[in-house]
Amino acid sequence: MSKQIIYSKEAPAPIGPYSQAIKAGNTLFVSGQIPLDADTGELINENITEETHAVMKNLEAVLREAGFGFEDVVKCTIFIKDMGQFGTINEAYGQYFKTNPPARETVEVSRLPKDVNVEISCIAVKA
Repeated sequence: MSKQIIYSKEAPAPIGPYSQAIKAGNTLFVSGQIPLDADTGELINENITEETHAVMKNLEAVLREAGFGFEDVVKCTIFIKDMGQFGTINEAYGQYFKTNPPARETVEVSRLPKDVNVEISCIAVKA
């Protein structure tokens, strides 16, 4: 099985030695996305709701570039700096998975890239 690097101009460029996503067969592994504006490189960090929506839009751009959508996502990992924001993050995140939500874990961490409050990665599979 070969692997294909996926790159979307509509999502922020990687800030390290990694790819936005790797497609292997019918599975897409999307790297963690943070709330960076793809056009300006600026952080979107007015509040945790806006941050979460920005992260989800970046995930969506990478998924779309590979021919996938949120309906194909089978697993997400959410990293947050403050578990006290779990409810607000969950509310925004849930808007992208109204039916058949994927498996998921949420982990509180001490620090994230660029000191953001939330980072989300996902795995998607095409049947």
